Amino acid sequence: MRTFFPSDPCKESQLHAINPQSWLQVERGKLSKFSSPHTTSSSIESFIKVPEPPILPFFKPIDYVEVLAQIHEELESCSPLERSNLYLLQFQIFRGLGETKLMRRSLRSAWQKAGTVHERLVFGAWLKYEKQGEELIADLLATCNKCAQEFGPIDVVSQLPSEVNVSSQETFVMNGDKSLKTVTFKIGDEKVVCDRQKIASLSAPFHAMLNGYFTESLSEDIDLSENNISPLGMRTIAEFSMTGSLSEVPPDLLLEILVFANKFCCEKLKDASDRKLASLVSTKDDAVELMEYAIEENSPALAASCLQVFLHELPDCLNDERVVEIFSHANKQQRSIIIGQASFSLYCLLSEVAMNLDSRSDKTVCFLGQLIESAETDRQRLLAFHQLGCVKLLRKEFDEAENLFEAAVNLGHVYSISGLARVGYIKGHKLWSYEKLSSVISSFNPLGWMYQERSLYCEGDKRWEDLDKATELDPTLTYPYMYRSASLMMKQNVQAALAEINRVLGFKLALECLELRFCLYLAIEDYKAAICDVQAIQTLSPDYRMFERRVAASHLRTLVREHVDNWTTADCWMQLYDRWSSVDDIGSLSVIYQMLESGGEKGVLYFRQSLLLLRLNCPDAAMRSLELAWKHASSEHERLVYEGWILYDTGHCEEGLRKAEESIKIKRSFEAFFLKAYALADSSLDLSNSSTVISLLENALKCPSDNLRKGQALNNLGSVYVDCGKLDLAADCYINALKIRHTRAHQGLARVYFLRNDKAAAYEEMTKLIEKAKNNASAYEKRSEYCDRDLIKADLEMVTRLDPLRVYPYRYRAAVLMDSYKEKEAIAELSRAIAFKADLHLLHLRAAFHEHVSDVMGALRDCRAALSVDPNHQEMLELHIRVNSHEP
Repeated sequence: MRTFFPSDPCKESQLHAINPQSWLQVERGKLSKFSSPHTTSSSIESFIKVPEPPILPFFKPIDYVEVLAQIHEELESCSPLERSNLYLLQFQIFRGLGETKLMRRSLRSAWQKAGTVHERLVFGAWLKYEKQGEELIADLLATCNKCAQEFGPIDVVSQLPSEVNVSSQETFVMNGDKSLKTVTFKIGDEKVVCDRQKIASLSAPFHAMLNGYFTESLSEDIDLSENNISPLGMRTIAEFSMTGSLSEVPPDLLLEILVFANKFCCEKLKDASDRKLASLVSTKDDAVELMEYAIEENSPALAASCLQVFLHELPDCLNDERVVEIFSHANKQQRSIIIGQASFSLYCLLSEVAMNLDSRSDKTVCFLGQLIESAETDRQRLLAFHQLGCVKLLRKEFDEAENLFEAAVNLGHVYSISGLARVGYIKGHKLWSYEKLSSVISSFNPLGWMYQERSLYCEGDKRWEDLDKATELDPTLTYPYMYRSASLMMKQNVQAALAEINRVLGFKLALECLELRFCLYLAIEDYKAAICDVQAIQTLSPDYRMFERRVAASHLRTLVREHVDNWTTADCWMQLYDRWSSVDDIGSLSVIYQMLESGGEKGVLYFRQSLLLLRLNCPDAAMRSLELAWKHASSEHERLVYEGWILYDTGHCEEGLRKAEESIKIKRSFEAFFLKAYALADSSLDLSNSSTVISLLENALKCPSDNLRKGQALNNLGSVYVDCGKLDLAADCYINALKIRHTRAHQGLARVYFLRNDKAAAYEEMTKLIEKAKNNASAYEKRSEYCDRDLIKADLEMVTRLDPLRVYPYRYRAAVLMDSYKEKEAIAELSRAIAFKADLHLLHLRAAFHEHVSDVMGALRDCRAALSVDPNHQEMLELHIRVNSHEP
């Protein structure tokens, strides 16, 4: 998630190790050109460095599909109390795959299926932690009379079951000696008269004292002065013995009564005071003070209430040493009081938060130690051992890291062997590390990380071969691209180096890859390209630090800026048009960043920025930009539009529509009409809405706006016309969009030609888009629909080369192989992609193929894994039922 394990600590004191001024002079011409004979690979190497890939603190099973299937099967038959832990394990698998949406859904399932109040507290807090920064969404929903506080505080007292044994206390009354009606308790100089049998009914000790063979049973006066109870406290207890409830009692007196009740085993009194105190906890300071009493007096309601306060204030409460102390040093019995049976879940959450704050910190180590102690199953233990091993490795505590990785491996976590190999290499056993990974590769179905890790322990051609194999097996790994690119640059093969890093940036906007390309551009003094990348970096992560986290990206941008001509507002708009029309999304981001720096209309610019970030599959950054657009809106009607988009993008379509309508009432604007049309078209597949959507888009086009947005509106209008079968009107829209350089309209026009049975024209139109667009994987995929089989194969191979995360090419190739009766090859083609991408459609098709070849267990496994990805997919559910009926 947010956890990042840098190769070295971020220390400002290390800044002198990289002196940007030495290679980035303010005056031009001070640096020799890269082609100069004076430039050596060693001088380039001084700032082009590729850190070793981190050992990720994630659960990464050899066959995640198999484990997901096992979890799904267990969820079908387990008790309600086991479900949350299974969903937590599912979450950990999706985290290892980098599937953020699936991770959050698993957490939500764990929260919904929580069997205890403690689990509900933990998973509710975890979801709230994951939603940090989304407070604005809740506020906007409130303006629509819709509540979003689903993870807010809960009534712990009402949800925690009472453990008081009432029947045993009734027995005390029936067996009691009623010869003496009252008893007087002397406390200091005061006396408190109580009903003898009512006090006796409070507990077995009181019953024995007042009705048994003790001398007090014959006494009317009993001295309680040495029992830490005040006269007022005793009077309150006497009243409770008569009424069975505590009235308005101040907290200090409740604590006194709680201690007394625990000492004399007054279960009902203790439960009442425990719950009363629990209802009074409101602040972190309250919780810190009262948690000590809760643990000492074994008060579960009070402990749960204090826990809720701590969890509600994550991550800030972990900066309070008093809170950290409570969680860090709790023993098994104390953990049971604090968190009941949800100890593992709690320390999973606390460990994650601590790692995000500082993965090397002592509190991270303490929480992970507690996680190990809380683990009850082998799968829980291997995760805990591996995570603590990763932290110990970062802290350079190599012997302990080795022992922890070894423990994880022994429990079946093969990925932890990468940690063992890394420790072995650090200790000087390079050959041992190489052989260790070679053994893994030969023993299991090879995965990309295995070859990537082994590449660290060999040189020359062997390293290149391993890295090429790593990319073949898992193209999402960034280190192989970065290493190859940097190596090519050392050999002064500039174009090949740039081409290599561009391969991964074409489908995965990784900050570390942008940083490397920035360095490559600096090396060849292409400052225009360098400024583009550093501005894109700052857009994605404003606080990003470069050069092993030693230098702020903003500082480097300031230095590079001196080497680039300043653009006027007109220049910026021209550049934006050029890059937008060539589908250069990173370049467009950079231009918008510069326009924001120059003081343009910030609301409008941040909104454009959010559109680009969504296109680049950066939803968190997109939402941040959209919120900045809202913050900088220049008018009420503009602000309402941004509120509408915020609500729409977070799944609140109806509320988004309402905001658009409110904006239109104030002022008829392009963006308000466009938002309403977009949301309405997406909210219903009913073609009866089409006329309304068409009218809205036509109204939008009548309002003032720039051609970038009008091109999008024309494109959307063309799409609606196509759906209505009005091909001539659609063609007009697409042609008009192309006239104002909306390049993506080629795709719509190609669809019109295809529907007119002019396949050749459709193919030609998509070829024009491919030639114009910088990012064109989707264009190749779309063009494949308009050509013959041989050309289809070539286009889809190009798609996979440009963007290996697009799943349609794998499915198409597998289907062709299946049609050719090459069942094994077809299944292998799907397995190739499934190995690095948990995709419903890939799993669904492979399940169908397994069913076709009568591999019932393989089909059942894929069905269960697919339903872990989407539990409500109707076709998948039907296939699962059908396959399940064939299970032996």
